[in-house]
Amino acid sequence: MLTTQRKRSILDVLARDGEVQATALAEAFSVSEDTIRRDLRELAAEGLLQRVHGGALPASQAVAPFAQRRSLETSGKRAVGKAAALMVKPGQIVIIDGGTTSAELVKHLPRSLSATVVTHSPSVAVALVDHPLIEVIVIGGKLYKHSIVTVGAAAIEAVSHINADMYFMGVTGVHATAGLSTGDLEEAYVKRALAARSAETVVLATNEKLNAASAYAIGDVTLAQTIIVERSADVAATKPIEKRGVEIVRA
Repeated sequence: MLTTQRKRSILDVLARDGEVQATALAEAFSVSEDTIRRDLRELAAEGLLQRVHGGALPASQAVAPFAQRRSLETSGKRAVGKAAALMVKPGQIVIIDGGTTSAELVKHLPRSLSATVVTHSPSVAVALVDHPLIEVIVIGGKLYKHSIVTVGAAAIEAVSHINADMYFMGVTGVHATAGLSTGDLEEAYVKRALAARSAETVVLATNEKLNAASAYAIGDVTLAQTIIVERSADVAATKPIEKRGVEIVRA
């Protein structure tokens, strides 16, 4: 079998099973594990999968620059954002992450809501200027331009002084075994710190983020108590997460 044919077959197996194991692929194609690892490296370099220990998972497609992702406003993002907004109750202290789905959440917060919003996203903060009863606390730090959020030691230090009722987390990958992930190491540290300072973590996950992984782990999928997904989300992707004890809310 030619290398190109083997790679195509690997991607077919990945699409069918949601993951591939190097040992099983080597046996199936009668080649060495070194050959399979080289194939996986090359496919990962093309952005077609995400390598993990022992094999690979589908690569998250939610890693485009912020401006490009913002221009792709889908009904799924709006539905997930609206469902998240309905979870915010008067008087709560909530942390809202950066990202385009979080932007939809903010759009659906009622003007009459009295609450405190903590965010490390300048975009979220500015979007709340016209909400007269929402107090906005902005976490400072180094600006990570890809997602337009602050990261770094200053952000994590500020986060350590907050006790929030709820944290709405944005991610690029949600997988039952690989957990929650994102495309930047420092951003992953900040998200983990925010989750640690909140009584409840709610992950916002549109379809392209499910059963996918990015390079940097935020934590196990059970770091979240709830994951809001699109109504059309594949049951095969959500059921293993529910079995881990995480509530799935279909928007």
